[in-house]
Amino acid sequence: MQDQDHADRKIDIDDSSSRFELAALSRTRTNRSDAFVNIRSRSGARRLSTATYRADVEDEDPKLRTAGDYREAQVFSGWSLMKLSFQSLGVIYGDIGTSPLYVFSSTFAGPPTKQDLIGVLSLVLWSLILMVTIKYVVIVLHADNDGEGGTFSTYSLLSRYMNITNRDPREASLVQMKRFATGDLESSGRYLRRGIEASKFVKILLQVIGIFAVTMVLADGLLTPAQSVLGAIQGIEVAAPSISKSTIIGVTDAILILLYLIQPFGISKISVVFAPIIALWLGFNAVFGIYNLAKYDATVFKAFYPYYAFEYLIRNKEQGWRHLGGVLLAFTGVEALFADLGAFSRRAIQISWLGYVFPCLLITYIGQAAFISDHPEAYSNPFFNAAPPGTLYPALVLAILAAVVASQAIITASFQLLAQVMKLSYFPQLKVIHTSKVHHGQLYVPMANWLLMIGTVLVASIYNNTTSLGNAYGVCVMFVTFFDTLMVSLVAIFVWRFSPLLVAVPWLLFACLDGAFLSSALTKVPDGAWFTLTLAAVLACVFLLWRFGKEQQWKAEAEDRYPTSHFIAKSPNGDLRLSDAHHGIPLTNVRGLGIFFDKAGETTPIVFSQFITKLTCLPEVMVFFHLRALDRPTVSSEERYTVSRLAIPNCYRIVVRYGFNDEAITPDLGLIVYNEVRTFIMAQEHSPSEGLSRYKPSTVVDQTIQEAPQEVGSSGQRVSGTTVIPSDVSLLDRAFAHKVLFITGKEQMKIRAKSNWVRSCLLWAFLWIRDNTRNRIANLRLPADGIIEVGFLKEI
Repeated sequence: MQDQDHADRKIDIDDSSSRFELAALSRTRTNRSDAFVNIRSRSGARRLSTATYRADVEDEDPKLRTAGDYREAQVFSGWSLMKLSFQSLGVIYGDIGTSPLYVFSSTFAGPPTKQDLIGVLSLVLWSLILMVTIKYVVIVLHADNDGEGGTFSTYSLLSRYMNITNRDPREASLVQMKRFATGDLESSGRYLRRGIEASKFVKILLQVIGIFAVTMVLADGLLTPAQSVLGAIQGIEVAAPSISKSTIIGVTDAILILLYLIQPFGISKISVVFAPIIALWLGFNAVFGIYNLAKYDATVFKAFYPYYAFEYLIRNKEQGWRHLGGVLLAFTGVEALFADLGAFSRRAIQISWLGYVFPCLLITYIGQAAFISDHPEAYSNPFFNAAPPGTLYPALVLAILAAVVASQAIITASFQLLAQVMKLSYFPQLKVIHTSKVHHGQLYVPMANWLLMIGTVLVASIYNNTTSLGNAYGVCVMFVTFFDTLMVSLVAIFVWRFSPLLVAVPWLLFACLDGAFLSSALTKVPDGAWFTLTLAAVLACVFLLWRFGKEQQWKAEAEDRYPTSHFIAKSPNGDLRLSDAHHGIPLTNVRGLGIFFDKAGETTPIVFSQFITKLTCLPEVMVFFHLRALDRPTVSSEERYTVSRLAIPNCYRIVVRYGFNDEAITPDLGLIVYNEVRTFIMAQEHSPSEGLSRYKPSTVVDQTIQEAPQEVGSSGQRVSGTTVIPSDVSLLDRAFAHKVLFITGKEQMKIRAKSNWVRSCLLWAFLWIRDNTRNRIANLRLPADGIIEVGFLKEI
């Protein structure tokens, strides 16, 4: 039992920081004798000037991790919540809301009998009740990752509560770990968690499931717009039977291109137009349904009795099971409902679904069934055939508009999911634009938008009818819903802390439903579903390849993730030198202010270690410049900069927090850094006890602080006597006046010799993608004459 508790404690440690950070920490403990310890100080602020440098002083690194750095779910109420609920109509429900255009035509191969019609209607109604309302709206939407939705966000949520993945050491400060202690879990949950964390196979399986769920939604992103728009345009055949197929395809492609061209406007602006369209569309459908119920066969209401659904499946046996592939089209788009959670909110989605969309869809399907009951041949185009007299042309126009809007749900979901996979290092960084200052999760990814446009137009032109598209469409949806069932069940156990025995009952119910629909959809693989599965598999391979390469990169970079004590030591005469591990070469000083860039980390920048070990010199004043992007529009000037002093003389750390509407790197960056560091030094000189407190940024202070008379050596360090040395402020002023150097790293990688051919091929592909997608130093808005790019080579 003690061994088990010890193992749990070890896993708790592993979960709070990556294995690479732990390795660096253990190395720090074995290298404390060389005087510099680059860890966060726990003993409060300590004043450290050149003159008072001591071997036992630790770095001052306040506020490296603050609660405000972590993403939090936005909460809306009152009018804002109602407005958001209405806007969600135009984004989330277009897909599931236009399903009445093709559900019955995709399910039946010929005019149905009354008994079969009631059975299929019962399946449709209970699918909406169980699969959408209970499973997603009531349960799954609660499994958000600080407001983000989708299967991959659920995997990310699990990784914060379980030790199932590695993380980029540079981004550890942006991830808030919340693992529960062993004793806080149910006994069965405790053993289950231990088993999952100890199994490499299970951890890889969860990773693959999360990635496949993303790629299948992206694959659906090509099909949904084509399916929806083409389904609406085909309705023209009702009014003009002589219209050619080429005309239908041409109009469909034109509408699709227009749809993608408006995406840069952003979700809020698009929903101003789209939400009223979907609201009217659903209202029209509900009115048509009421009219047909009143005029034709109202006995179809008995389909609410689930007996008819089971009776249909039992009576039709294999054929009934195959028809489930058409029935599931009634709730396609439910995966986007979860993935689009970050663009709206849980409460907004619940209000809009339960308060408007759900009742309208129920009445729509019941009304269509009432009409088909008296006109069995109308199954082939139920919406237009069942339209009341005189409403055909208005219905046609509205259907086309609604079908265009229907595509928005999956497009928005694609942007959301791509942002998530990029954040967790499964894909190269693409440009992401936040389109709203109010709703932080509303995103636009330009590159993805144009690729989706090209792919969707090609798919619509090749498949050219909704039946073929429907065959390709449903499989991915069911895979995603099945993955959601699995992931949310794990969340219930390890995040919500329910007993696994309690979770097993609803899991079994929904797994059986998912399995029935999925198995039926898989029969359509030869008829078109092979395309989406193949596309999803290719995308998954790209994501996993990139992740594999990034993890190898992190391992190669780990040797530079040491604290500064690993690289720099103090000679007996007080001068600085490289550590014994780097041959103990004396370090010389060069004039100027050196700013060493680091993307997001909080330890020694890699470029710094490469600079000093290769050039064996130090700028007379150094600043480690760390960028920290936060999930909010802007960061106030009072909390944007955090400055701390490191154990190396005249070395500082500045953490720059910025929002997605802020510009972190500007041409006057050198002056900004100088002002912030100078203000920090002045504050410490005057009030040493407040060194860790938050200070207010200020303009350049003209006065300088003179130290008490001391004697200094050639390096500017104190020895003895009465010689006056420059204060830290004076040294900073002199360095800034001489030259500001922006020192960045250009890391090249090569495959380690003697790697097996499989690993070599994978790494070659990763390096090719990396070299063709990485940002270039020329893109930074910095003075060209002050940039130094340090190139270095790493083996992976």
